[in-house]
Amino acid sequence: MAVVEAPPSLHILIRGAEGLSIWNGPPFVGGQPDAKLDKVSCTSAKFSEDGSRIMVLRSDSLISIYDARTLAEIRSLQVPNVLAVSISPNGSYLQTFQKPASPQDKNIVVWNIKSGESVYQVFQKNMTKASWPSIQFSSDEGVACRLATNELQFFDPKDLSKGIIYRLRVPGIAAVEVSRSPGSYVATFVPESKGMPASVQIFASSQELQSQPVARKSFFRCSSVQLKWNSGSTGLLIIVQSDVDKTNQSYYGESKLNYLTTDGVYEGLVPLRKEGPVHDVQWSVSGKEFAVVYGFMPAMATIFDRKCNPLMELGSGPYNTIRWNPKGRFLCLAGFGNLPGDMAFWDYIEKRKLGATKAELSVTSEWSPDGRYFMTATTAPRLQVDNGVKIFFPDGSLYFKKMVDKLFQAEWKPECGDKFGDVSAVLDSLKLGEADDKASRREPAIPSNVSSSTKPAAYRPPHAKAAAAIQAEV
Repeated sequence: MAVVEAPPSLHILIRGAEGLSIWNGPPFVGGQPDAKLDKVSCTSAKFSEDGSRIMVLRSDSLISIYDARTLAEIRSLQVPNVLAVSISPNGSYLQTFQKPASPQDKNIVVWNIKSGESVYQVFQKNMTKASWPSIQFSSDEGVACRLATNELQFFDPKDLSKGIIYRLRVPGIAAVEVSRSPGSYVATFVPESKGMPASVQIFASSQELQSQPVARKSFFRCSSVQLKWNSGSTGLLIIVQSDVDKTNQSYYGESKLNYLTTDGVYEGLVPLRKEGPVHDVQWSVSGKEFAVVYGFMPAMATIFDRKCNPLMELGSGPYNTIRWNPKGRFLCLAGFGNLPGDMAFWDYIEKRKLGATKAELSVTSEWSPDGRYFMTATTAPRLQVDNGVKIFFPDGSLYFKKMVDKLFQAEWKPECGDKFGDVSAVLDSLKLGEADDKASRREPAIPSNVSSSTKPAAYRPPHAKAAAAIQAEV
């Protein structure tokens, strides 16, 4: 009989005023998380995309790399005056940026984490969001490339010490996005110049196939773009942003959502049903559907297939955020930032709304890797008060809340969703909790002089059994 491998445990990275902690994730024993790695003083921290490593930058320019499974320190590097650090998706490489003293000063260094050796150095005058990290990797680290003046430079990701192995010339290129997995394509952005429209082009990553772009789209009134690849590298969503709204309906300019496929089947605008900005868009884990929040308030939310056919409407409201869980079943539609924090939870498979609640003042939000919990966090420096973490069930009911005096970061340890079982049991558990809630409301009222500790079992919070059921399953 085949041995069924147990799913990995969930973990949460918490960075506060006293440093970094790693919490055991839910379901919590005794209702509170335990700290596995406690109070590591640092100024920033980040998991690698695959969750295998933790990168920690300390105030004395010491960079520590931890094994995320054992939490043992496996490498430390002293990089004086370091201004930015990035870890590659599978935790193989570390990139550091230092303020250059002269053009001869190669201030970007790529380090092999396993050996601790410097494998590539280059000079870069400035560091911007579009140009950092300097070398981009696909999610599987099968492709590595760097944006340079009028060209893309490609490297051998297994041996960066070879330097540039081939180049792709793209005059005026200002941004690049490597497809996620597989890394078979790169999307390039060239801004407007001398009356010529801006453009996004998709090229194959392989040198032999780069003679012509596989897809191309031009845009007028385009100041910047956001490029979002799907899983499978078959489709690219492009949010085109203009600084000026010629209709004078928005002070923040206007935005449009375009879609390109690598097989040339679709090229053009996504047919949105309401005028106004594109607030957020996210692909499902399968890469076969995407969800969009768009339009002037109250915003609308729609799920489309890969041919831009609408599949499901999620209603309208004060929303600007969409989060699709890693199993592709649940979605959270929310309004954060300058909105009051409304959240609506949906089941995509059953095409129904599961519940609604609020998480005021949330700065970050994300589903757990197993798709069973949704975490929001209020963090500094965006907000200096009411910092803390909230974790919700997929129907919007609150599972856990913890206030922190000063919280800078809260994020799940990444894990592949395939390592976890189906999330249908979560709904069964929640339905059990709802049944308990109805049963408790049929019970006689408890006299006010009876303490909560002596209340009968029927008065157990309705989702306590849901947590217990998930605990038993895990």
